Formats: sequence, C-alpha cells, structure tokens
Amino acid sequence: MAIVEPNALRDQVASGRRLLGVDLGTKTIGLALCDVNWTIATPLETIRRVKFTPDVAALLALAAKHDAGALVIGLPKNMDGTEGPRAQSTRAFVRNLVPKTELPIVFWDERMSTAAVTRTLLEADASRARRAELVDKMAAAYILQGFLDRLGYGDFEGR
Repeated sequence: MAIVEPNALRDQVASGRRLLGVDLGTKTIGLALCDVNWTIATPLETIRRVKFTPDVAALLALAAKHDAGALVIGLPKNMDGTEGPRAQSTRAFVRNLVPKTELPIVFWDERMSTAAVTRTLLEADASRARRAELVDKMAAAYILQGFLDRLGYGDFEGR
C-alpha cells in the first residue's frame, strides 16, 4: 500500500481491523493498538531498535499478530509546524517501510506526545525506571488516541 491521508484511511481498511500506533524513536519504537471500533487506544509494546530490517520485521510481525489494518505513525514536527531532522528521519524510515508492507500508513502530528505522557507519569509518581519502561508505548497510545479523537473514527455505523 502507500501513505494515505488521514481522512482517507476509513476507506482503506476493512471493518473489524485494528490500527497500530507507532512512536518511532532513535532507540525504541513504541506501539499502541486500538479496538476494532477505533475508539480506544491502548499501549502495547516497546521494540528496542537494532537496525532497519529487524526493526521492521518486529513491527510487521506485531501488526500481523494483532490483525492491524493500518499503521498510524507519529510525525515529530517542531512547535512551529515545520519539519526538522527527526521528522525527516521518520519519513525516511517510512519510505523504506512502504515497499515491505501492504498496510496503509498515515502520518499523525506527535508534537508534545512524549512530554504529555512523561508529565502524566510524573504526576502518578512513577519511578525513573518505570517511566523509561512505559513512556514510548504510552506516547504511541497518545498519538493513536489523538488520531482517533480528531477524526471521529469511533463511529463505524453504516460502514
């Protein structure tokens, strides 16, 4: 498949398939999964990055295991909306990912996702080790939930 616009995703994914949210970091890949009705995002797992090929293999294996119909990938934009080196790196990863999967891919603005999740974990008095363990997959859930909420994808009636 290819990169699709967020508003076009509903037409690209069969009913009953989940979305996999992806927070692509330099050391880890945080993953989140939504329910089949596309209403609630839940943190799933964190993949420790090694190299592109094994990273993609792990990502696509989890997508298949959870019957994901598409990937929602966080795009780390600058606060002014421009794209810097991290966004360019994410786009390069996805460019190399596209030929390896039939899943449609959507970019979603992830500004402040990690900061918001870290703040929540601090408020919950999570230890530094616990925060490190949770932050990436929770950031992926934050990204995916923002996507679902913004586009109102929770209503599949008549689909």
